[in-house]
Amino acid sequence: MTPAPDSAPAQVSGTAPASGPGSPGSPDDVLAVRNLDVAVGGRGLVEDVGFTIRAGERVGLIGESGSGKSLTALSVMGLLPEGLRATGSVRLAGVGHDLVGADEARMSRVRGKEIAMVFQEPMTALNPTMRVGRQIAEVLLIHRTRPDRASAQAAAVELLDQVGLADPAAAARAYPHQFSGGQRQRVVLAIALANDPALLVCDEPTTALDVTVQARVLDLIVRGVRDRRSAMLFITHDLAVVATVCERVMVMYGGRLVESGPVREVFTRPRHRYTQGLIGASDLTVVDDRGRLATIGGSVPQAGRFPAGCVFRNRCASATEECATRPEWVPTGPDSGYACFHPVPENGARGSRIPTNQEAGRD
Repeated sequence: MTPAPDSAPAQVSGTAPASGPGSPGSPDDVLAVRNLDVAVGGRGLVEDVGFTIRAGERVGLIGESGSGKSLTALSVMGLLPEGLRATGSVRLAGVGHDLVGADEARMSRVRGKEIAMVFQEPMTALNPTMRVGRQIAEVLLIHRTRPDRASAQAAAVELLDQVGLADPAAAARAYPHQFSGGQRQRVVLAIALANDPALLVCDEPTTALDVTVQARVLDLIVRGVRDRRSAMLFITHDLAVVATVCERVMVMYGGRLVESGPVREVFTRPRHRYTQGLIGASDLTVVDDRGRLATIGGSVPQAGRFPAGCVFRNRCASATEECATRPEWVPTGPDSGYACFHPVPENGARGSRIPTNQEAGRD
């Protein structure tokens, strides 16, 4: 896979965004998230999340299950489950209103056109009673990017060809159950890319696929956004996937962003203690003197019941009384920063060697 050239950096905030809460973003920003909170029944699930993504930029969002990654993505899409409430601001380039609080009529004009999503399980995103060609054509017709059904159907066949389905004309006439899991995910990708969205959100899109199929789908995703100059927010727990497809990475834990920066920098020189532990636990080549793989002690706190102060302090070997206070965001560069009172020293222990996207795809 040949990655796109590095584009302008993502700005990220933890407790105190480097650009300041509510401050104007760059004109190149495709997505600007400010002070995003998600709560249910008065319990906070996501807290004070802020970041921007610029045109053509591919940004990963990583963390353990329960960290708030998917809730952040669903907030951006306006698809939070009933009972959950988002506050703050989510602005998308070319859209004249804030996505937070927008009614469904407004969001339906944005989703599928300006912003699109690839979900983890394709069968939940596809209509089992409708031929896949028609499902793609409907997205084009709803947003009026094709003048009539005949041209929309022709475009659907072309899109199925772009995502690598053999005999795309026959594929367009098939139903979702007639495809394998990897083929269905290609159909979902074709639907998501149909209207050349400014931002593609991918939520664990390859988790259910075997390794060989996963590699091909990842390649199609990167090629799809690169060819369209679309930005991408890629949510996953798989660090190697982020290293393959992303330029920047944001690390989330306990509903907050705890570190951000270029993939190579974060994966080889992590500053937050959680990031260091996450990378260490992902390296299957390193064992202790008893032959055991590295782990992070304890478990992710129950959603909405995170400890006060630093959300990682109950699992951190370096925690002190100071960590009972919430750490401020420490910027280390235009696209880098962390929120930790006791960061990994710059000359201290490093992360494991995980291939960056610049190395991915080399034979």
